[in-house]
Amino acid sequence: MTNETQILTVSELTIEIRRTLEESFQQVSVIGEISNFKSHISGHWYFSLKDADAVINCTMWKGFNQYVFFTPQDGMKVILNGKITVYPPRGSYQLDIRSMKPAGLGELQEAFEKLKKKLEAEGLFDEKFRKPIPIFPKKIGIVTAIDGAAFRDLVSVAKRRYPLVELVIAPARVQGSGAAESIVNSIKLLNNLGNVDVIIVGRGGGSIEDLWAFNEEIVARAIFKSKVPVISGVGHEVDFTIADYVADLRAPTPSVAMELATPDVIEIDNFINEFLSKSSRIIEEHIIEKEENILSILRSYGFRIPLDLIIRNTQQIDIAINRILQGIERFSLIYDKKISILSKSLDSYNIQRVLKRGFVLVKQNSKFVTRAAKFNKEKKATLNFYDGEIITP
Repeated sequence: MTNETQILTVSELTIEIRRTLEESFQQVSVIGEISNFKSHISGHWYFSLKDADAVINCTMWKGFNQYVFFTPQDGMKVILNGKITVYPPRGSYQLDIRSMKPAGLGELQEAFEKLKKKLEAEGLFDEKFRKPIPIFPKKIGIVTAIDGAAFRDLVSVAKRRYPLVELVIAPARVQGSGAAESIVNSIKLLNNLGNVDVIIVGRGGGSIEDLWAFNEEIVARAIFKSKVPVISGVGHEVDFTIADYVADLRAPTPSVAMELATPDVIEIDNFINEFLSKSSRIIEEHIIEKEENILSILRSYGFRIPLDLIIRNTQQIDIAINRILQGIERFSLIYDKKISILSKSLDSYNIQRVLKRGFVLVKQNSKFVTRAAKFNKEKKATLNFYDGEIITP
């Protein structure tokens, strides 16, 4: 303490006050309502803690606030642990916070309802914005912790139901400080790949504190902005998060989320077999029906008349052909007789036959001598007999 005659500078007085306060309040727990909350670009938090009668400035450095599992909101009632410090340039005291937690589950529920109403009013829950889930996805993106049971369940269900699908893993923290930011980054990463058909965002069950990352506004907006359809599978069937309301499809568990994202290969096989069987039966019945229709038409009166005409004309054609053949045969016999007569007539003029009867052909100067008056005794002559030729001297 200073005596009455001692005069202190402002800085000296501030130092004394700072020493006294910081030594007396090295560890305090305070409950109050947050107001004027600001998250600085550096990662530090600045806000006020108030009740009905007083207010105190608070600072929480990045190294400590990264362990807070939720994002503080104005009006939220919290319990803070820290120490009192004095900021000399302004001569003000503040609470340097080391840890923060909600004053009770009611505070988290109130924050949940408040954000839910806000996003609902903006239309983030509207059905018209929901994207359809593809029936036969080629690639499924997974946003979850790869060391958790939920991840193993997702992979197991995919292998069992639809082994053709490719799983693209974007690991993320799903609990505690920084979980919300990690989930958002993984969703953006899968969107940027450009070839993912559907995204599953989820984790296993837990308390409201464990699941709180999926109640953060930044996660809700990342799901809403995703160009790729998102299925949320967070917690157990009774657990509902903000992510469930924004997602294109909500699943009660991560395993069910994968079931909703994939067709069952057994069901596909059964469908194909049933389709082939049914199609074959329908085709066969259709052929039989058409065959009966055609036979019925062919047996009808209208078709019998043309058929009778065809049969009648066919018979007439057969008769005409027979007549033609008979005529040809008759003419053939007549001409055969004529040819035989001519042949005999020609045969009677056959030189060899004439010579054989004793006649002789006489030639002089390569010409036949047909009269005795034309024969020249002075020239040589050729005498053709049946059995040979003689030349006169």
